[in-house]
Amino acid sequence: MLKSKNKEDKPLTLGILGGGQLAKMLAGAAYRLGINVAVIEKGENSPAGDMTKLDFTKGWFDDEDLMRFAEASDVVTLENEFIDPEILDKVNRVRRVLPSPVTMRLVQDKFIQKETFQRAGIPVPDFIKIDSADDIVKAGEKFGYPFLIKTRTLGYDGYGNFTVKSEENCIEAWNNFNSGVNHRPLMAERFVNFTKELAVMVVRSETYGSKAYPCVETIQDNHICKVVIAPAEIDVKIRARAQYYAMQCVNAINGVGVFGVELFLGEDDSLMVNEIAPRPHNSGHYTIEACYTSQYENCIRAVCGLPLGSTEMIKPAACMINILGQRDGSGVPTDVTEMMKIDGAFLHLYNKKSSRKGRKMGHITALGDTHKEAYHIAKAATNALVW
Repeated sequence: MLKSKNKEDKPLTLGILGGGQLAKMLAGAAYRLGINVAVIEKGENSPAGDMTKLDFTKGWFDDEDLMRFAEASDVVTLENEFIDPEILDKVNRVRRVLPSPVTMRLVQDKFIQKETFQRAGIPVPDFIKIDSADDIVKAGEKFGYPFLIKTRTLGYDGYGNFTVKSEENCIEAWNNFNSGVNHRPLMAERFVNFTKELAVMVVRSETYGSKAYPCVETIQDNHICKVVIAPAEIDVKIRARAQYYAMQCVNAINGVGVFGVELFLGEDDSLMVNEIAPRPHNSGHYTIEACYTSQYENCIRAVCGLPLGSTEMIKPAACMINILGQRDGSGVPTDVTEMMKIDGAFLHLYNKKSSRKGRKMGHITALGDTHKEAYHIAKAATNALVW
């Protein structure tokens, strides 16, 4: 159904909570399908807001702007998992939000998320709740050193994680998240000695079931995803098991939309789920060129009640490399000329107005008959880009 249910003879309008690069790529997929887009984000000139006349710039904390955004939309999805569920409830009373507020309550708090997966029989690292500095010491006694302290909410790209290496820095770990009157809910997690970090994108519909994209390897640089190799260069049985666990995770939270599931591959070929993102994910950018249906288009299909597209890859291998900011300053690259001379490289720039070190400014994808071929094309193109 591509026609609005609420506005006679008008195209369907997809509302997106958030205006960053994920919303931008969602909007690009929507426009290709003839679907309009509404965006709400605090501030003007967001990457996705620049693409639509339905740009609500006061943000979701402004009730009037939030209601105008909801009324302009036919169905609403989101590009980040940090929006208060009570705000999602407000929108959901006017227009359906998918993933639902119920799903988001199971995901946003990582302690609740882990409990949910554990109850569903999905393997996760050992974890406990942390309410005091003494609890951190007890976690060290339980897990041994090192182990991880994580904020239960608002953590991403390594922000909100602290590695506790000995009893001596247990107090430091507590103070790192609890200074003055601030108190952040915490959890402790056993350190996992993994050989690879893996990820699987899953799309799930209320009507048309669910599908998993290929299991990929993600290579991190200072907790930020730098490279994605698709499919992961591991045994096909392990890849299939990762897809199975990922789909079980989405079932456990009754998710509708697209979800990124991160996993650890252990030294004994065991798998553990690290966490889930209830939205398009960095590890799925490669699907725009590499798969018959991108994660963005399948997200739209799922939340709009349309049949799901194929998640199969077009070529045997693909590589995606994130373009990370190298300096503070303009978000526009100095020169793309040499990069664009490299055949087979697909450049995506996010139209962020400013750059800072480590900020995701764009990505480059390449396809190949082998992993080596795809990586060399993507790497050469990345190196040729001048910032």
